[in-house]
Amino acid sequence: MNIVLAGATGNIGSRILDEALQRGHRVTGLTRDPAKLAQRSGLQAKKASTAEVSAFADVLKGHDAAILSIKWNENDVHQVLDALRKSGVKRCLFVIGAGSLLRKDGRTHFDHMAEKGIQPPTSKPAALALAEVQKVADLDWTAISPPASIQPGQRTAKFRLSLDDLIEDDKGQSEISREDFAIAIMDEIEKPRHIRRRFTAGY
Repeated sequence: MNIVLAGATGNIGSRILDEALQRGHRVTGLTRDPAKLAQRSGLQAKKASTAEVSAFADVLKGHDAAILSIKWNENDVHQVLDALRKSGVKRCLFVIGAGSLLRKDGRTHFDHMAEKGIQPPTSKPAALALAEVQKVADLDWTAISPPASIQPGQRTAKFRLSLDDLIEDDKGQSEISREDFAIAIMDEIEKPRHIRRRFTAGY
């Protein structure tokens, strides 16, 4: 496939890039500083900003799918959606934070963290971005949220999927490696199972 990836140098985006290239896809990696992307077979690096809607739409054009792995406290979801519509790329996957996932007590993970006095800067903006994406009926979108913890780790390809519920193991841990999270994303891109749905992946 011919994939465009916004946020290709990020903690999660860099793993998505690795996974996509390993699977033989062609990737246009978008970043504010293309010099940070080393030359690799199958990769084309381009400078892009979601704030410049027309220019962003131009770099999205001609791709089979767009993956948006960006910080929602620094990017306007309305501008991103506008650019996608202008580009003609229907298939898009949004990486959204864990804050809007539901815990076993029915509360959102965001509310759970806020009670502990923890409010990551991207959590609320990501939840608001998801709410806007969920209104969209003219794009084949998917949103994916990580578990509570997503750290560098092993590529095991062994994890579980859920929709809106935070995945926890029998010890109450909610986690996945960035490498396995990238597998879940590329599996969805190759064989869509969650069109116009949000899902999550965890151990």
